[in-house]
Amino acid sequence: MKRYVIPALCLGPALCLGLLGATAAKAGTTTGSQAFGMSAVQAAVGKYGQSIGSDVRGMNPLGSLGGNAGYKNSGTGNVGAFNSGTGNVGAFNGNNNTSTTSGNGNIGAFNGNGNTGEYDGNGNIGAGNGNFNGGSFNGNGNVGAFNGNFNGRGNR
Repeated sequence: MKRYVIPALCLGPALCLGLLGATAAKAGTTTGSQAFGMSAVQAAVGKYGQSIGSDVRGMNPLGSLGGNAGYKNSGTGNVGAFNSGTGNVGAFNGNNNTSTTSGNGNIGAFNGNGNTGEYDGNGNIGAGNGNFNGGSFNGNGNVGAFNGNFNGRGNR
């Protein structure tokens, strides 16, 4: 058995595959062929790198748009994913409100969404709080799950 070492394959300073070893069996007096081709390995690594790059480009990790950090946030000062309004932390907070005074300062998931009045769905901690309120000052300051929803007129 003869041992062949394939040199290191480096794709930039941060990504180096290191040394790959391939063993070829000796058949009679003729050396066997290489177990795999490097072109297939390079193609696979290239596709994986492109996928990672597209994911990173779609994110907003530095908050360059309005002081947000996370993924697909709008408004200002939101941290997490799919948040709107101001000062929400978590996911799917402060979306689809007709008033800028609604859906702010929530922590958790699915808080302060779909409100049509003033000062609705603010300052909730947990999940599913302060949603779909039609009047004013509804669904605020709740802790836990599914509090302060569907209050006032004009909802649903």
